[in-house]
Amino acid sequence: MRTGDKCQANPVVTIPKPTPSGGVDWVEVNLEESPVSDCMIPRVLMLTVALATACTVGAATNALVIPFERNEVLTAEQPIDEAVLKRLKALGLQPANVCSDAVFVRRVYLDVIGTLPTGIEARDFLLDPTPGKRRALIDRLLARDEFADYWAMKWSDLLRIKSEFPINLWPNAVQGYHRWIRTSIRDNLPYDQFVRELLTASGSNFRVPQVNFYRAMQSKDPQSIAQAVALTFMGVRPESWPKERWAGMSAFFYQLGYKPTSEWKEEIIMFDPEKLHSSAATNPPPTAVFPDGQAARLVPDQDPREIFAGWLIDAKNPWFTANIANRVWSWLLGRGIIHEADDIRPDNPPTNPELLKLLEQDLVDSHYDLKHLFRIILNSKTYQLSSISRTDQPVAEANFASYPLRRLDAEVLMDALNQITGATERYSSPIPEPFTYIPEDHRSIALEDASITSSFLEMFGRPSRDTGLESERNNRPTAAQRLHLLNSTHILQKLQQSKKLDFLVQSRDNPRQIITGLYLMILSRFPTEAEITTALDYSRTSGMRAREATTDVAWALINAAEFQYRH
Repeated sequence: MRTGDKCQANPVVTIPKPTPSGGVDWVEVNLEESPVSDCMIPRVLMLTVALATACTVGAATNALVIPFERNEVLTAEQPIDEAVLKRLKALGLQPANVCSDAVFVRRVYLDVIGTLPTGIEARDFLLDPTPGKRRALIDRLLARDEFADYWAMKWSDLLRIKSEFPINLWPNAVQGYHRWIRTSIRDNLPYDQFVRELLTASGSNFRVPQVNFYRAMQSKDPQSIAQAVALTFMGVRPESWPKERWAGMSAFFYQLGYKPTSEWKEEIIMFDPEKLHSSAATNPPPTAVFPDGQAARLVPDQDPREIFAGWLIDAKNPWFTANIANRVWSWLLGRGIIHEADDIRPDNPPTNPELLKLLEQDLVDSHYDLKHLFRIILNSKTYQLSSISRTDQPVAEANFASYPLRRLDAEVLMDALNQITGATERYSSPIPEPFTYIPEDHRSIALEDASITSSFLEMFGRPSRDTGLESERNNRPTAAQRLHLLNSTHILQKLQQSKKLDFLVQSRDNPRQIITGLYLMILSRFPTEAEITTALDYSRTSGMRAREATTDVAWALINAAEFQYRH
């Protein structure tokens, strides 16, 4: 049946929603509010559950959970693994098995470049017999353009890149700032140099993009600037500090000046020594003190920001290296060694101090080469563990006994849906002044400006970029998200009008090949025999044409937790 058909007397039905742990949640749906067929919603979800059950049944007779794990003896191949396994042994925790190639290829694509592998990329990796293919794939992904796109998006969240209220960077500045960040990531600018440039830059917000760091915050008073610097580059929330410490840090930013020009919305950010003298009588600045309690010696006519930056990026600084090492680990492993990653404080210690020290030392030894840090983490057995935990102890998650389940970021999910179907998306700004044109084939992860968005991105938790907190991004699933993926015309039209699905049906000789193609496109793996049988039985008993059945199977797969989550 299709739109407008009626098959249910009671408009409220209870439908199953698979959970990442393999269980089922039951959700009530009012079919009278559904924009698509009354029958379609429960039918597609029941197919989703049937396919998930088929996968579980297919694995039930194996010691390993096939197709998600592989038979490999877990050994510590580098110091990271030694530190993690040593900690797990001390706690009496069993680590998960190593993930399968199918899980790894999907995971590393999503984690490194925020992009789902194509069906061809997934197939080629799975069929490649080369022993070192995981390491080789990591190197290729770190060199791809999408790496710069995805991590520029992540840094844009932290640096609050947004043209409209309450940040008000303005589109010209947004584009220049984002371009500089993306170029820095693409060229692998050493992280200490990246931070120094942001903290010490002076000039026009249109022509020296780095100065926008001091404009991308809701308040430009010295204390608010110190708060943004501490949060972003030290992983600290100074609200928890004594007031004297916060005030001492803010003193480094009292001589920061903002000067408008004749060009509309242009502003010059600069060191302004006269500002200190003019305010000394009425509002004397506090004494400059570094956050570690060390008194600073400010030199007349020298920008205090340079003095602070020199202190901050020193390898011996107790916050700088620990913060970025912990953040990168949390981005790839789902949680920080210190958790939350932007809440470093004495009463929130690392769960594995030895592991954090190893990462810090690696970063210092590599001269703050972030790609090097990515590489060693991604090649570790800890990163490559299965998401299927072998213990129910709550402490296991905090000690990385398995890979954590995480829902896809809103931008990544949107791009994945468009990649699968060959569709595009429309983006808009609530205040188009000046009008900003975004081509429909522009990828969500490459959007520069948080003011340019879509209803899908907002529904699925894209951050507003108002505060720079990691918690602004909300990846917790909601009923509205479930229903959107299940019954919206937005998703249905992408599937029904998909040229990629048309080609898949027309170019394959039999239904088995179509099902295999769908699994590679959507889940990045080959289907099990039980899954093929389930899909074939559905197609045969439903009486649908091949293209209609393909739409339903594809729709069922994108509603599976296996698709919606990193695992």
